Amino acid sequence: MGFAGARNLAKKNPKALRSVQTLLPANDTPAASETGQHSLLRFITCGSVDDGKSTLIGRMLYEAGAVFDDQLDALDNDSRKFGTQGAAPDFALLVDGLSAEREQGITIDVAYRYFATEKRSFIVADTPGHEQYTRNMATGASTADLAIILVDARKGLLPQTRRHSFIVSLVGVRHVVIAINKMDLVGYDEAVFAQIAKDYRAAVQNLGFDTIRFIPVSARDGENVMRPSGLMPWHDGPALLPYLESVAIARAAPADEGFVLPVQWVNRPDLDFRGYAGTPVTGRARVGDPVVALPSGRTSRIAGLIGAAGNAKQVSAGQAATVTLEDNIDISRGDVIVAADTALPVSRGITARLLWTSDRPMLEGGQFLVKLATQSASATVERLHHSIDIEGFCPLPTQALRMNGIGLVTLRLDRPLVSLPYARSHELGGFILIDRISNETVAFGFVEADKEADQRAVGDGGPLAWTKRGVIRIVGRKGSPDRKAWLAAVSWRVLSTAGLFAAAFALTTNAPIALALACGDIVVRPGLRALHMRLWRKAPAGTLQDGAGI
Repeated sequence: MGFAGARNLAKKNPKALRSVQTLLPANDTPAASETGQHSLLRFITCGSVDDGKSTLIGRMLYEAGAVFDDQLDALDNDSRKFGTQGAAPDFALLVDGLSAEREQGITIDVAYRYFATEKRSFIVADTPGHEQYTRNMATGASTADLAIILVDARKGLLPQTRRHSFIVSLVGVRHVVIAINKMDLVGYDEAVFAQIAKDYRAAVQNLGFDTIRFIPVSARDGENVMRPSGLMPWHDGPALLPYLESVAIARAAPADEGFVLPVQWVNRPDLDFRGYAGTPVTGRARVGDPVVALPSGRTSRIAGLIGAAGNAKQVSAGQAATVTLEDNIDISRGDVIVAADTALPVSRGITARLLWTSDRPMLEGGQFLVKLATQSASATVERLHHSIDIEGFCPLPTQALRMNGIGLVTLRLDRPLVSLPYARSHELGGFILIDRISNETVAFGFVEADKEADQRAVGDGGPLAWTKRGVIRIVGRKGSPDRKAWLAAVSWRVLSTAGLFAAAFALTTNAPIALALACGDIVVRPGLRALHMRLWRKAPAGTLQDGAGI
């Protein structure tokens, strides 16, 4: 039965709806007052493809009374045309608006939805689960306070589940809800729920989450979404939406840090005025405060502050403002104005965690543009320390970082930049890498101190694990492009050595000499190639990766 039919049936015979799913629009029920909201929660849904992320959000919007008459009518028609639930409503269509998303039944772009209940306001980002669109998932996670990671109860933890868990921890999300979906397809079995919860806790124990909540749901049928489900009496916790209404997000108290203003624009309307516009990321400033311009190190004092309402006596973090100084010093976009007693590192090199999003692998020596806050510079990948094994979140030696790979790198910059570890400042710790030719964003970066980087590369595992990583570095992981390349190289080496032996034997008719030449070829040629590559690696090898730097 469609939505229109359900409403007509409700008017004629309310009792008849006892066996029918009643779908009433938002404007048929009292709406929550905007002024009665206590707080705002930003959250995302993520997980592997087809885990039911869009369906869950659509069901939550309906349960929260955020779906109106015209939307229900449109959803009724769209469910018949695009839906995957037969005659039942396909709530995923409330979120998946692109034609390609509806045709394929997947999420491609990040979809934001705003709704409210009587207790809280929400901004939810529906992010894609397909590996090809991992960059979109990371974009949605970057502004979230909480992540709902969906797991298909039939499939358990998948590689994309683990990857998304690592990414949300990487961008600073510390509160996660594991919504174990499609419980109806496993008979609402408590043992299935308990096993997935156990496996997930073991997998993410070192990712630094503050809270992990496991909630079994059936997004399609609405079980345990708005209210506790009678089909899962063994679950003694709250339903999903009530939990989101009550969860406390402990935001870090503002540290006693000095004033930091990345300059976004130099305001020069005439000869008598020069102001530096931007949004402070920490601290507060008052007229007369001494400041330092970085990276030049020149000092001055604040002569005036201009906010949204005009001249101001002080400005704080998050308030867009224009700063004028007593001295005319050289400051341009990308410079950072800081309080005189605030020490910020200025360096031509940074160590960072990268989420690689390009189809083309990243190699040592690759050259890119880096954009960090309002700063920009040319960057060279000086060293690729390791990648992260998505199965156990362990560091693995690697020679290239492939699409959706996560690794630790050292970047060498052509000019000094002001940066802080991402854990301390998202504004001065997060950056992107851009291909110089195509202008494609190829990586998301997160500045980390060396100590933090070592701590995040968990799962040392002892000598056996190190031996395994060494073997993987040489031959690659099973089924990976590195393994295929290694097999191709070995097969060619065997064939070329056999050919050299045959040629030498044909010329000399002396088997020991032919064998010595073949064995010498096995040893000498790889050594010469390694020496050749080492000599070239000392040069800016990025010319081999980005079109010779044109």
